[in-house]
Amino acid sequence: MALFGALFLALLAGAHAEFPGCKIRVTSKALELVKQEGLRFLEQELETITIPDLRGKEGHFYYNISEVKVTELQLTSSELDFQPQQELMLQITNASLGLRFRRQLLYWFFYDGGYINASAEGVSIRTGLELSRDPAGRMKVSNVSCQASVSRMHAAFGGTFKKVYDFLSTFITSGMRFLLNQQICPVLYHVGTVLLNALLDTVPVRSSVDELVGIDYSLMKDPVASTSNLDMDFRGAFFPLTERNWSLPNRAVEPQLQEEERMVYVAFSEFFFDSAMESYFRAGALQLSLVGDKVPHDLDMLLRATYFGSIVLLSPAVIDSPLKLELRVLAPPRCTIKPSGTTISVTASVTIALVPPDKPEVQLSSMTMDARLSAKMALRGKALRTQLDLRRFRIYSNHSALESLAAPLKTMLQIGVMPMLNERTWRGVQIPLPEGINFVREVVTNHAGFLTIGADLHFAKGLREVIEKNRPADVGVSTAPPPSTAAV
Repeated sequence: MALFGALFLALLAGAHAEFPGCKIRVTSKALELVKQEGLRFLEQELETITIPDLRGKEGHFYYNISEVKVTELQLTSSELDFQPQQELMLQITNASLGLRFRRQLLYWFFYDGGYINASAEGVSIRTGLELSRDPAGRMKVSNVSCQASVSRMHAAFGGTFKKVYDFLSTFITSGMRFLLNQQICPVLYHVGTVLLNALLDTVPVRSSVDELVGIDYSLMKDPVASTSNLDMDFRGAFFPLTERNWSLPNRAVEPQLQEEERMVYVAFSEFFFDSAMESYFRAGALQLSLVGDKVPHDLDMLLRATYFGSIVLLSPAVIDSPLKLELRVLAPPRCTIKPSGTTISVTASVTIALVPPDKPEVQLSSMTMDARLSAKMALRGKALRTQLDLRRFRIYSNHSALESLAAPLKTMLQIGVMPMLNERTWRGVQIPLPEGINFVREVVTNHAGFLTIGADLHFAKGLREVIEKNRPADVGVSTAPPPSTAAV
Protein backbone atom coordinates (compact mmCIF):
# COMPACT_ATOMS: atom_id res chain seq x y z
CA MET A 1 0.00 0.00 0.00
CA ALA A 2 2.84 2.35 0.87
CA LEU A 3 4.51 1.53 -2.45
CA PHE A 4 1.29 2.30 -4.33
CA GLY A 5 1.01 5.65 -2.53
CA ALA A 6 4.62 6.56 -3.36
CA LEU A 7 4.08 5.70 -7.03
CA PHE A 8 0.90 7.77 -7.11
CA LEU A 9 2.67 10.80 -5.63
CA ALA A 10 5.54 10.43 -8.10
CA LEU A 11 3.12 10.32 -11.05
CA LEU A 12 1.23 13.31 -9.66
CA ALA A 13 4.45 15.29 -9.29
CA GLY A 14 5.49 14.39 -12.82
CA ALA A 15 2.09 15.45 -14.18
CA HIS A 16 2.52 18.92 -12.66
CA ALA A 17 6.20 19.32 -13.51
CA GLU A 18 6.82 22.53 -15.42
CA PHE A 19 8.76 22.36 -18.67
CA PRO A 20 11.30 25.04 -19.52
CA GLY A 21 10.27 27.65 -22.07
CA CYS A 22 13.89 28.23 -23.08
CA LYS A 23 16.91 25.94 -23.17
CA ILE A 24 20.54 26.69 -23.91
CA ARG A 25 23.25 24.19 -24.78
CA VAL A 26 26.93 25.17 -24.86
CA THR A 27 28.88 22.58 -26.81
CA SER A 28 32.53 21.58 -26.60
CA LYS A 29 33.12 23.54 -29.82
CA ALA A 30 32.80 26.74 -27.75
CA LEU A 31 35.48 25.72 -25.27
CA GLU A 32 38.48 26.63 -27.42
CA LEU A 33 37.21 30.21 -27.82
CA VAL A 34 36.33 30.44 -24.13
CA LYS A 35 39.72 29.00 -23.18
CA GLN A 36 41.65 31.49 -25.29
CA GLU A 37 39.83 34.46 -23.78
CA GLY A 38 39.94 32.98 -20.30
CA LEU A 39 43.67 32.24 -20.38
CA ARG A 40 44.45 35.82 -21.37
CA PHE A 41 42.57 36.98 -18.31
CA LEU A 42 44.08 34.26 -16.10
CA GLU A 43 47.62 35.18 -17.12
CA GLN A 44 47.02 38.75 -16.02
CA GLU A 45 45.54 37.63 -12.71
CA LEU A 46 48.41 35.25 -11.94
CA GLU A 47 50.88 38.04 -12.65
CA THR A 48 49.41 39.86 -9.65
CA ILE A 49 50.54 37.11 -7.26
CA THR A 50 52.19 38.54 -4.15
CA ILE A 51 54.67 36.21 -2.46
CA PRO A 52 55.58 36.83 1.18
CA ASP A 53 59.16 37.61 2.13
CA LEU A 54 61.41 34.61 2.63
CA ARG A 55 63.83 34.80 5.54
CA GLY A 56 66.23 32.17 6.82
CA LYS A 57 69.48 31.34 8.58
CA GLU A 58 72.08 28.74 7.72
CA GLY A 59 75.00 28.75 10.17
CA HIS A 60 76.36 32.30 10.24
CA PHE A 61 74.50 33.27 7.06
CA TYR A 62 71.27 35.28 7.24
CA TYR A 63 69.26 35.80 4.08
CA ASN A 64 66.11 37.72 3.15
CA ILE A 65 64.23 37.44 -0.16
CA SER A 66 61.65 40.22 -0.61
CA GLU A 67 59.66 42.22 -3.18
CA VAL A 68 58.99 39.13 -5.28
CA LYS A 69 57.15 40.04 -8.49
CA VAL A 70 55.90 37.89 -11.36
CA THR A 71 57.32 39.44 -14.52
CA GLU A 72 56.17 36.93 -17.12
CA LEU A 73 53.83 33.96 -17.41
CA GLN A 74 53.80 31.49 -20.28
CA LEU A 75 50.94 28.97 -20.44
CA THR A 76 52.20 26.74 -23.21
CA SER A 77 49.85 23.77 -22.92
CA SER A 78 46.27 23.81 -21.64
CA GLU A 79 42.96 21.98 -21.97
CA LEU A 80 39.42 23.03 -21.05
CA ASP A 81 36.81 20.27 -20.92
CA PHE A 82 33.31 19.51 -19.71
CA GLN A 83 33.25 16.87 -17.02
CA PRO A 84 30.10 15.36 -15.52
CA GLN A 85 29.55 16.55 -11.93
CA GLN A 86 32.65 18.80 -12.12
CA GLU A 87 31.13 20.92 -14.94
CA LEU A 88 34.33 22.63 -16.21
CA MET A 89 37.90 21.43 -15.82
CA LEU A 90 40.96 23.50 -16.79
CA GLN A 91 44.33 21.78 -16.90
CA ILE A 92 47.58 23.67 -17.52
CA THR A 93 50.85 21.78 -17.89
CA ASN A 94 54.51 22.72 -18.32
CA ALA A 95 53.93 26.44 -17.82
CA SER A 96 56.68 28.81 -16.67
CA LEU A 97 56.91 31.93 -14.53
CA GLY A 98 59.45 34.70 -14.68
CA LEU A 99 60.26 36.28 -11.29
CA ARG A 100 62.22 39.24 -9.99
CA PHE A 101 63.06 39.76 -6.32
CA ARG A 102 65.38 41.57 -3.97
CA ARG A 103 68.12 39.62 -2.16
CA GLN A 104 69.84 40.52 1.10
CA LEU A 105 72.65 38.50 2.71
CA LEU A 106 74.46 39.07 6.00
CA TYR A 107 77.57 37.09 7.03
CA TRP A 108 79.14 38.39 10.21
CA PHE A 109 79.79 42.03 9.28
CA PHE A 110 79.63 41.52 5.54
CA TYR A 111 76.46 42.52 3.66
CA ASP A 112 75.35 41.96 0.07
CA GLY A 113 72.10 42.99 -1.64
CA GLY A 114 70.43 43.74 -4.96
CA TYR A 115 67.79 42.49 -7.39
CA ILE A 116 67.88 39.22 -9.27
CA ASN A 117 65.83 37.38 -11.88
CA ALA A 118 64.57 33.83 -11.44
CA SER A 119 62.27 31.39 -13.20
CA ALA A 120 59.75 28.78 -12.07
CA GLU A 121 59.41 25.94 -14.54
CA GLY A 122 57.20 22.89 -14.86
CA VAL A 123 54.20 24.75 -13.45
CA SER A 124 51.09 22.54 -13.44
CA ILE A 125 47.60 23.73 -12.56
CA ARG A 126 44.42 21.68 -12.45
CA THR A 127 41.27 23.54 -11.45
CA GLY A 128 37.60 22.60 -11.65
CA LEU A 129 34.55 24.89 -11.57
CA GLU A 130 31.29 23.57 -10.17
CA LEU A 131 28.22 25.37 -11.51
CA SER A 132 24.87 25.47 -9.74
CA ARG A 133 21.60 27.37 -9.45
CA ASP A 134 21.41 29.89 -6.61
CA PRO A 135 18.14 30.70 -4.74
CA ALA A 136 17.38 33.54 -7.19
CA GLY A 137 17.63 31.17 -10.16
CA ARG A 138 20.98 32.53 -11.35
CA MET A 139 23.88 30.33 -12.45
CA LYS A 140 26.83 30.58 -10.06
CA VAL A 141 30.28 29.11 -9.58
CA SER A 142 29.54 27.29 -6.33
CA ASN A 143 32.94 25.73 -5.75
CA VAL A 144 36.47 25.70 -7.10
CA SER A 145 38.84 22.78 -6.73
CA CYS A 146 42.52 23.37 -7.30
CA GLN A 147 45.84 21.56 -7.53
CA ALA A 148 49.02 23.46 -8.34
CA SER A 149 52.69 22.57 -8.34
CA VAL A 150 56.04 24.01 -9.42
CA SER A 151 58.55 21.27 -10.26
CA ARG A 152 61.71 23.35 -10.30
CA MET A 153 63.12 26.85 -9.90
CA HIS A 154 66.27 28.48 -11.11
CA ALA A 155 67.89 31.69 -9.83
CA ALA A 156 71.01 33.20 -11.41
CA PHE A 157 72.80 34.49 -8.32
CA GLY A 158 75.84 36.70 -8.79
CA GLY A 159 77.92 39.32 -7.07
CA THR A 160 80.46 39.08 -4.26
CA PHE A 161 78.71 36.22 -2.51
CA LYS A 162 77.89 34.18 -5.63
CA LYS A 163 79.44 31.01 -4.22
CA VAL A 164 77.62 31.51 -0.95
CA TYR A 165 74.32 31.97 -2.82
CA ASP A 166 75.04 28.90 -4.88
CA PHE A 167 75.41 27.01 -1.61
CA LEU A 168 72.18 28.49 -0.22
CA SER A 169 70.19 28.38 -3.49
CA THR A 170 68.67 25.00 -2.67
CA PHE A 171 67.16 26.34 0.54
CA ILE A 172 66.05 29.62 -1.02
CA THR A 173 64.51 28.23 -4.20
CA SER A 174 62.78 25.40 -2.31
CA GLY A 175 61.23 27.96 0.02
CA MET A 176 60.13 30.17 -2.86
CA ARG A 177 58.67 27.17 -4.68
CA PHE A 178 56.63 26.31 -1.60
CA LEU A 179 55.35 29.89 -1.30
CA LEU A 180 54.52 30.02 -5.01
CA ASN A 181 52.51 26.79 -4.76
CA GLN A 182 50.51 28.30 -1.93
CA GLN A 183 49.68 31.47 -3.87
CA ILE A 184 48.39 30.02 -7.17
CA CYS A 185 45.24 28.32 -5.83
CA PRO A 186 43.98 31.33 -3.82
CA VAL A 187 44.14 33.41 -7.00
CA LEU A 188 42.18 30.80 -8.97
CA TYR A 189 39.65 30.48 -6.16
CA HIS A 190 39.12 34.24 -6.20
CA VAL A 191 38.82 34.28 -9.99
CA GLY A 192 36.14 31.57 -9.90
CA THR A 193 34.03 32.46 -6.88
CA VAL A 194 34.27 36.26 -7.08
CA LEU A 195 35.26 37.50 -10.54
CA LEU A 196 33.47 34.90 -12.68
CA ASN A 197 30.39 35.21 -10.50
CA ALA A 198 30.50 38.97 -11.10
CA LEU A 199 30.46 38.16 -14.82
CA LEU A 200 27.53 35.76 -14.37
CA ASP A 201 25.68 38.51 -12.50
CA THR A 202 25.37 40.33 -15.84
CA VAL A 203 23.09 37.55 -17.15
CA PRO A 204 19.45 38.73 -16.87
CA VAL A 205 17.30 36.60 -14.56
CA ARG A 206 14.12 38.62 -13.97
CA SER A 207 14.25 41.94 -15.79
CA SER A 208 12.13 44.45 -17.70
CA VAL A 209 11.74 44.14 -21.46
CA ASP A 210 10.07 47.56 -21.74
CA GLU A 211 7.73 49.73 -19.69
CA LEU A 212 4.94 47.11 -19.80
CA VAL A 213 6.42 43.62 -19.68
CA GLY A 214 9.28 41.74 -18.03
CA ILE A 215 10.83 38.32 -18.59
CA ASP A 216 11.85 35.53 -16.22
CA TYR A 217 15.03 33.69 -17.19
CA SER A 218 15.55 31.93 -13.87
CA LEU A 219 17.19 28.51 -14.02
CA MET A 220 14.81 25.70 -13.17
CA LYS A 221 17.59 23.39 -11.96
CA ASP A 222 21.36 23.13 -11.76
CA PRO A 223 23.23 23.09 -15.10
CA VAL A 224 23.91 19.57 -16.35
CA ALA A 225 27.28 18.72 -17.89
CA SER A 226 28.24 15.77 -20.08
CA THR A 227 31.55 15.12 -21.76
CA SER A 228 30.45 17.12 -24.82
CA ASN A 229 28.12 19.89 -23.66
CA LEU A 230 26.57 21.93 -20.86
CA ASP A 231 22.74 22.16 -20.77
CA MET A 232 20.71 24.82 -18.98
CA ASP A 233 16.92 24.94 -18.52
CA PHE A 234 15.38 28.40 -18.13
CA ARG A 235 11.77 29.19 -17.27
CA GLY A 236 11.55 31.53 -20.27
CA ALA A 237 8.29 33.26 -19.29
CA PHE A 238 7.09 36.84 -19.77
CA PHE A 239 4.91 38.68 -17.25
CA PRO A 240 3.15 42.09 -17.00
CA LEU A 241 5.13 44.46 -14.79
CA THR A 242 1.91 45.38 -12.97
CA GLU A 243 1.34 41.68 -12.13
CA ARG A 244 4.79 40.42 -11.22
CA ASN A 245 3.38 37.34 -9.49
CA TRP A 246 1.20 36.36 -12.45
CA SER A 247 2.23 33.17 -14.20
CA LEU A 248 0.92 31.54 -17.37
CA PRO A 249 0.71 27.72 -17.07
CA ASN A 250 3.12 26.02 -19.45
CA ARG A 251 1.23 23.41 -21.49
CA ALA A 252 3.60 23.43 -24.45
CA VAL A 253 5.90 20.60 -25.40
CA GLU A 254 9.39 20.57 -23.92
CA PRO A 255 12.08 21.84 -26.32
CA GLN A 256 14.69 19.25 -27.26
CA LEU A 257 18.33 19.91 -28.07
CA GLN A 258 20.18 17.20 -29.97
CA GLU A 259 22.61 19.12 -32.16
CA GLU A 260 26.27 19.70 -31.29
CA GLU A 261 27.74 21.13 -34.51
CA ARG A 262 27.67 24.82 -33.44
CA MET A 263 29.12 26.48 -30.35
CA VAL A 264 25.72 27.13 -28.77
CA TYR A 265 22.08 26.19 -29.30
CA VAL A 266 19.03 28.01 -27.95
CA ALA A 267 15.57 26.43 -28.01
CA PHE A 268 12.23 28.21 -27.50
CA SER A 269 8.87 26.50 -27.02
CA GLU A 270 5.48 27.89 -28.06
CA PHE A 271 5.00 28.79 -24.39
CA PHE A 272 7.83 31.35 -24.61
CA PHE A 273 5.98 33.33 -27.28
CA ASP A 274 2.48 32.69 -25.87
CA SER A 275 3.51 34.12 -22.49
CA ALA A 276 4.87 37.23 -24.25
CA MET A 277 1.65 37.86 -26.17
CA GLU A 278 -0.60 37.16 -23.18
CA SER A 279 1.50 39.49 -21.02
CA TYR A 280 1.10 42.33 -23.51
CA PHE A 281 -2.61 41.52 -23.77
CA ARG A 282 -3.02 41.73 -19.99
CA ALA A 283 -1.02 44.97 -19.97
CA GLY A 284 -3.54 46.49 -22.42
CA ALA A 285 -1.01 46.99 -25.20
CA LEU A 286 -2.78 45.02 -27.97
CA GLN A 287 -5.11 47.74 -29.17
CA LEU A 288 -4.87 50.60 -31.63
CA SER A 289 -7.03 53.66 -32.09
CA LEU A 290 -6.73 55.96 -35.12
CA VAL A 291 -8.74 59.21 -35.02
CA GLY A 292 -9.00 62.05 -37.49
CA ASP A 293 -5.69 62.82 -39.19
CA LYS A 294 -4.24 59.49 -37.98
CA VAL A 295 -6.55 57.61 -40.37
CA PRO A 296 -4.93 57.37 -43.83
CA HIS A 297 -6.63 59.80 -46.23
CA ASP A 298 -7.56 57.20 -48.85
CA LEU A 299 -9.01 54.90 -46.21
CA ASP A 300 -10.97 57.81 -44.69
CA MET A 301 -12.56 58.57 -48.06
CA LEU A 302 -13.39 54.90 -48.71
CA LEU A 303 -14.99 54.44 -45.29
CA ARG A 304 -17.10 57.58 -45.68
CA ALA A 305 -18.27 56.41 -49.10
CA THR A 306 -19.03 52.92 -47.78
CA TYR A 307 -21.10 54.23 -44.90
CA PHE A 308 -22.56 57.17 -46.85
CA GLY A 309 -26.13 55.93 -46.35
CA SER A 310 -25.72 55.65 -42.60
CA ILE A 311 -23.96 59.01 -42.36
CA VAL A 312 -26.62 61.03 -44.26
CA LEU A 313 -29.25 59.78 -41.85
CA LEU A 314 -27.40 61.47 -39.02
CA SER A 315 -27.82 65.11 -38.09
CA PRO A 316 -25.85 67.65 -40.18
CA ALA A 317 -23.81 68.52 -37.09
CA VAL A 318 -21.96 65.16 -37.10
CA ILE A 319 -21.68 64.39 -40.82
CA ASP A 320 -18.25 66.06 -41.15
CA SER A 321 -16.95 64.80 -37.78
CA PRO A 322 -13.54 63.07 -37.63
CA LEU A 323 -13.57 59.37 -38.35
CA LYS A 324 -12.31 56.84 -35.78
CA LEU A 325 -10.94 53.37 -36.55
CA GLU A 326 -10.28 51.16 -33.52
CA LEU A 327 -8.66 47.70 -33.43
CA ARG A 328 -8.79 45.73 -30.20
CA VAL A 329 -7.43 42.21 -29.77
CA LEU A 330 -10.19 40.16 -28.12
CA ALA A 331 -8.10 37.29 -26.71
CA PRO A 332 -4.39 36.59 -26.23
CA PRO A 333 -2.84 35.63 -29.59
CA ARG A 334 -1.46 32.12 -29.87
CA CYS A 335 1.75 30.86 -31.46
CA THR A 336 1.99 27.64 -33.47
CA ILE A 337 5.41 26.28 -34.40
CA LYS A 338 5.64 23.60 -37.09
CA PRO A 339 8.55 22.37 -39.20
CA SER A 340 7.06 24.42 -42.06
CA GLY A 341 7.19 27.68 -40.09
CA THR A 342 5.86 29.76 -37.19
CA THR A 343 2.43 31.40 -37.25
CA ILE A 344 0.54 33.65 -34.82
CA SER A 345 -3.26 33.63 -34.74
CA VAL A 346 -5.07 36.84 -33.74
CA THR A 347 -8.77 37.63 -33.26
CA ALA A 348 -9.67 41.31 -32.96
CA SER A 349 -12.63 43.66 -33.21
CA VAL A 350 -12.70 46.50 -35.73
CA THR A 351 -14.92 49.45 -34.85
CA ILE A 352 -15.65 52.37 -37.16
CA ALA A 353 -17.26 55.49 -35.73
CA LEU A 354 -17.64 59.25 -36.08
CA VAL A 355 -16.28 61.37 -33.25
CA PRO A 356 -18.07 64.74 -33.10
CA PRO A 357 -16.39 67.30 -30.83
CA ASP A 358 -17.78 67.40 -27.30
CA LYS A 359 -20.41 64.77 -28.15
CA PRO A 360 -20.65 60.97 -27.78
CA GLU A 361 -19.17 59.08 -30.70
CA VAL A 362 -21.51 57.59 -33.27
CA GLN A 363 -20.75 53.98 -34.18
CA LEU A 364 -21.07 53.13 -37.86
CA SER A 365 -19.98 49.50 -37.83
CA SER A 366 -18.38 46.81 -35.71
CA MET A 367 -16.64 43.76 -37.16
CA THR A 368 -14.64 40.79 -36.00
CA MET A 369 -11.31 40.11 -37.69
CA ASP A 370 -9.32 36.88 -37.80
CA ALA A 371 -5.70 37.24 -38.91
CA ARG A 372 -2.81 34.87 -39.22
CA LEU A 373 0.72 36.26 -39.13
CA SER A 374 3.88 34.47 -40.14
CA ALA A 375 6.85 35.03 -37.84
CA LYS A 376 10.54 34.73 -38.67
CA MET A 377 13.01 34.63 -35.79
CA ALA A 378 16.63 35.79 -35.82
CA LEU A 379 19.43 36.31 -33.31
CA ARG A 380 21.33 39.58 -33.59
CA GLY A 381 24.04 40.17 -31.02
CA LYS A 382 22.32 38.72 -27.99
CA ALA A 383 18.76 39.73 -28.90
CA LEU A 384 16.01 37.46 -30.25
CA ARG A 385 14.20 39.45 -32.95
CA THR A 386 10.95 38.72 -34.78
CA GLN A 387 9.75 39.82 -38.21
CA LEU A 388 5.97 39.58 -38.73
CA ASP A 389 4.06 39.34 -42.01
CA LEU A 390 0.27 39.34 -42.53
CA ARG A 391 -0.70 36.13 -44.35
CA ARG A 392 -4.43 35.56 -43.88
CA PHE A 393 -7.20 38.02 -43.15
CA ARG A 394 -10.94 37.57 -42.71
CA ILE A 395 -13.66 39.82 -41.32
CA TYR A 396 -17.17 38.98 -40.13
CA SER A 397 -20.05 41.46 -40.04
CA ASN A 398 -23.75 41.85 -40.84
CA HIS A 399 -22.92 44.89 -42.97
CA SER A 400 -23.74 44.49 -46.64
CA ALA A 401 -20.62 46.35 -47.72
CA LEU A 402 -18.32 43.88 -46.01
CA GLU A 403 -16.63 42.67 -49.20
CA SER A 404 -15.75 46.21 -50.25
CA LEU A 405 -14.12 46.81 -46.85
CA ALA A 406 -11.99 43.66 -46.72
CA ALA A 407 -9.36 44.78 -49.24
CA PRO A 408 -8.81 48.33 -47.90
CA LEU A 409 -8.73 47.11 -44.30
CA LYS A 410 -6.12 44.51 -45.18
CA THR A 411 -4.09 47.17 -46.98
CA MET A 412 -4.44 49.44 -43.94
CA LEU A 413 -3.13 46.65 -41.69
CA GLN A 414 -0.17 45.95 -43.97
CA ILE A 415 0.77 49.60 -44.45
CA GLY A 416 -0.27 51.19 -41.16
CA VAL A 417 -0.27 48.51 -38.45
CA MET A 418 2.35 45.89 -39.37
CA PRO A 419 5.26 48.39 -39.51
CA MET A 420 4.42 49.53 -35.97
CA LEU A 421 4.34 45.93 -34.74
CA ASN A 422 7.61 45.09 -36.46
CA GLU A 423 9.29 48.18 -35.10
CA ARG A 424 8.66 46.79 -31.63
CA THR A 425 9.33 43.10 -32.26
CA TRP A 426 12.57 43.86 -34.14
CA ARG A 427 14.04 45.56 -31.06
CA GLY A 428 14.27 42.06 -29.71
CA VAL A 429 14.45 40.40 -26.32
CA GLN A 430 17.80 39.72 -24.68
CA ILE A 431 18.90 36.08 -24.40
CA PRO A 432 20.42 35.02 -21.04
CA LEU A 433 24.05 35.54 -22.02
CA PRO A 434 26.81 37.38 -20.09
CA GLU A 435 27.78 40.90 -21.04
CA GLY A 436 30.39 41.15 -23.78
CA ILE A 437 29.43 37.88 -25.53
CA ASN A 438 27.29 37.86 -28.69
CA PHE A 439 25.84 35.33 -31.12
CA VAL A 440 27.05 35.22 -34.73
CA ARG A 441 26.23 33.12 -37.82
CA GLU A 442 22.93 31.82 -36.51
CA VAL A 443 20.76 29.16 -38.15
CA VAL A 444 17.04 28.81 -37.25
CA THR A 445 15.32 25.42 -37.39
CA ASN A 446 11.60 24.84 -36.75
CA HIS A 447 10.30 21.69 -35.07
CA ALA A 448 6.90 20.51 -33.86
CA GLY A 449 6.10 22.83 -30.93
CA PHE A 450 9.49 24.54 -30.61
CA LEU A 451 12.31 26.08 -32.60
CA THR A 452 16.07 25.97 -32.18
CA ILE A 453 18.74 28.49 -33.12
CA GLY A 454 22.31 27.33 -33.54
CA ALA A 455 25.05 29.94 -33.47
CA ASP A 456 28.68 30.61 -32.74
CA LEU A 457 29.96 32.90 -30.00
CA HIS A 458 31.91 36.13 -30.35
CA PHE A 459 33.57 38.18 -27.61
CA ALA A 460 32.48 41.72 -28.43
CA LYS A 461 34.38 42.87 -25.33
CA GLY A 462 37.43 41.42 -23.66
CA LEU A 463 36.81 39.34 -20.56
CA ARG A 464 38.96 41.65 -18.46
CA GLU A 465 37.05 44.73 -19.65
CA VAL A 466 33.71 43.22 -18.60
CA ILE A 467 34.98 41.87 -15.28
CA GLU A 468 36.73 45.12 -14.37
CA LYS A 469 33.50 46.98 -15.08
CA ASN A 470 31.52 44.64 -12.81
CA ARG A 471 34.26 43.82 -10.28
CA PRO A 472 32.89 43.80 -6.71
CA ALA A 473 33.96 46.58 -4.36
CA ASP A 474 36.00 44.09 -2.31
CA VAL A 475 38.76 43.23 -4.77
CA GLY A 476 40.94 41.31 -2.35
CA VAL A 477 41.56 37.59 -2.69
CA SER A 478 38.99 35.49 -0.88
CA THR A 479 39.95 34.79 2.71
CA ALA A 480 38.98 31.13 2.59
CA PRO A 481 40.45 29.55 -0.54
CA PRO A 482 41.21 25.86 -0.72
CA PRO A 483 44.94 25.30 -0.46
CA SER A 484 46.83 23.54 -3.20
CA THR A 485 46.65 19.80 -2.69
CA ALA A 486 49.81 19.13 -4.65
CA ALA A 487 52.94 18.12 -2.83
CA VAL A 488 55.85 20.52 -2.68
